[in-house]
This record gives sequence, C-alpha cells and structure tokens, in this order.
Amino acid sequence: MIGHVGQDPEIKDAGKSKVTRFSLATNETHKNQDGEKVEETQWHNLVFWGKPAEVAAQYVKKGSEIAVEGKLVSRSYDDKEGVKKYITEVVVRDFSFLGKKTV
Repeated sequence: MIGHVGQDPEIKDAGKSKVTRFSLATNETHKNQDGEKVEETQWHNLVFWGKPAEVAAQYVKKGSEIAVEGKLVSRSYDDKEGVKKYITEVVVRDFSFLGKKTV
C-alpha cells in the first residue's frame, strides 16, 4: 500500500521488542455513474514490530508518504464496557519513504 500517515507514530515497549502503531490513508479515484470524478479515502491501521518499529517511530511523521508491505491480521477484544470490538490491522514487514521529506 502507498499512502500518507495520519498521525505521528506511537511507540511502546512490548516485552523484548518495540511496537509502533499509526494509521495510513490511501486514496482511490474513479468516475461515478454520472461521469463525475470521485475520490475515496480508506484508513488502515498499521503495526510495526522490532527494528522497523524503532525506525518508523524515529523518522515517520504525520503527512509522510510511505509504501508498506505486510499482511492483514484481524482480531477482536473487549472494550472497557465489555463490548466485543473487531479490528483489522496491517502488520508491516517492510516500508519505504516516498515523496518529499516532512519536517
């Protein structure tokens, strides 16, 4: 996937490893049935582990354009009120910086 980072990464200790999370916006443009150009944005939750987590936390900033490679993982959890929530995340194996450098 290629997209723009939605917020600055958040890094945490996860035992012997680090985990970094943030969202990525991808855009798709198509024409609707009336021939009008429509842009749709999808948000994806990204999870980085180990060394990639540390690199992402240090260098990725809100607005950065990156390309990620990984796998989709779905899981569920119970929130504070005991309601079951479902989430799908991209567990990133590799990523690259694209576009202009963000400050």
